[in-house]
Amino acid sequence: MKILVSYATSEGHTRKVARWVADGIYDQGHSVELLRLADAKDIDLDRYDGVVMAGSVHVGHYQPEVAEFASAHASKLGNMPTLFLSVSLAAAGHDAEDWRGLERILSEFTDATTWTPDRVVQVAGAYMPSEYGVLSRFVMRRIIAEKDPEADLDTDHDYTDWSALRREVDSWLAEAEA
Repeated sequence: MKILVSYATSEGHTRKVARWVADGIYDQGHSVELLRLADAKDIDLDRYDGVVMAGSVHVGHYQPEVAEFASAHASKLGNMPTLFLSVSLAAAGHDAEDWRGLERILSEFTDATTWTPDRVVQVAGAYMPSEYGVLSRFVMRRIIAEKDPEADLDTDHDYTDWSALRREVDSWLAEAEA
């Protein structure tokens, strides 16, 4: 199979997730193309047997290029195996309100783009104070302090459960191959 792994990122963690997923799919013997969605304007999806798309949630929305790509290619995406990786810090916690918020964001996204992925995986993101500007660092410190009181607010922390993500991707890939 030939799989497109596409992504949009703000601080770089979603790119890390997409690259890791692409490497894992390649290691299983498949052909993989890793592509930033900002560079995917003229892509021909007929070249692929399946698509993994990764985007991160910031202030209640995915990056504009995620929605633009999904809208522009909704019909073709709807006719092939798809996996959507929704990356956010909210997915790192167990707060019911945060999870309802993630469901609302996804619902608004699918309504706006008319694309419903075959599978959605909520992926816990990373807290990266070393990558943030002054304003982002201030806002993120407040969020992390509230959600993870034991966290060292000066140290980068990756909340992604890589083993769980591997299981999800492997399961999706097995279904896509069938």
